[in-house]
Amino acid sequence: MGKAEASGHSLSYRDTCLVKGMLARDDRQHDIAAYFKVNAGRISEVAAGDNPYPNATPTHEDQLPPPGPYLTKFALSGVIDAFNEAIEALNLAEAEEAVEDVKAALVLARDTLIAKMESLQEA
Repeated sequence: MGKAEASGHSLSYRDTCLVKGMLARDDRQHDIAAYFKVNAGRISEVAAGDNPYPNATPTHEDQLPPPGPYLTKFALSGVIDAFNEAIEALNLAEAEEAVEDVKAALVLARDTLIAKMESLQEA
């Protein structure tokens, strides 16, 4: 079995500053790696000072992204699917003529979005 292709993602100087700030805030290295779409080893290298920008200054906490965990590609795909289902229900509502059918389609759209939000909050 061969080696996997490189992701093509690398950390710039600005990214390294953000990583150092996130590490100083005690974010998990795994979450930081997910945020930047890099292997967790790249984050370990920054933490150890073994990277192209060892003297990068950590970004101040008020300029950092919110702490993780961050949505995975799988979770994001589920969100997109839920939006598409809700849009389909809204399109149904728009096409209906009877008020009861419009209301039913709107309730379906709302319930689809609520169910997705609840599943993400449980994760």
